Amino acid sequence: MPVRVSINPLAWESAFFGLTTARLELDGELPLDEALRHPASLWQIKVPADRIDVTDDLCQYGFQLAEGEADLAMNITRTERQSGIRIARESQIDELRTAAAQLFVQSRFRAPWFAAGDSGRFYAQWIENAIRGTFDHQCLIASDPFGALQGFISLRETEGDVRVGLLGVLPHAQGQGIGQRLLLAGADWGRVRQLKQLRVATQLSNLTAMRLYLRSGARLESTAYWFYRKGHDPI
Repeated sequence: MPVRVSINPLAWESAFFGLTTARLELDGELPLDEALRHPASLWQIKVPADRIDVTDDLCQYGFQLAEGEADLAMNITRTERQSGIRIARESQIDELRTAAAQLFVQSRFRAPWFAAGDSGRFYAQWIENAIRGTFDHQCLIASDPFGALQGFISLRETEGDVRVGLLGVLPHAQGQGIGQRLLLAGADWGRVRQLKQLRVATQLSNLTAMRLYLRSGARLESTAYWFYRKGHDPI
């Protein structure tokens, strides 16, 4: 059966990256070849891993694999406040922007589809927006006894759950359980708001993050692949 999609223009991403980008959503009204005739500099589509029929068709239309992704969830039951974790302040934006830009350099926002440095710039803006509450609703940070930044987590309330946006641990603080403390603090943030589950997505290649989430009681719910296609490529 031919792949049918709908077009979701990504206005914020288009403005931020300076190229017209749109996401294709599966099972829409348009045949794929017709959708690709619309003007766009970059097409994105996320495909569940079991939709092999779709991935085969995408490859025939010149799409390339950009990244694999896993979605995990953990039930929020009893939680405890985590020591050394507090709400990030706007005065810490510069420090957190620098940390996010350095930690998230490997992502689907990379060459050949995006310019060098775009990934770091994107995640720096993400964490700033979380601190200001303009995308994710809250940013929590971990600090050592002297107040030095160790890591951060951004959180968003959505559809009765809490979703982790970004979770990062600075290199000098890795291997000290900071990531698990931040994750548990995120669960506690959700419990206070009477949310049911904590949800998080990570790259399939990020085994360190996968192990952290599974060790903390999360379960793997789904896997998917991101495919990209430049808009000027021939159909």
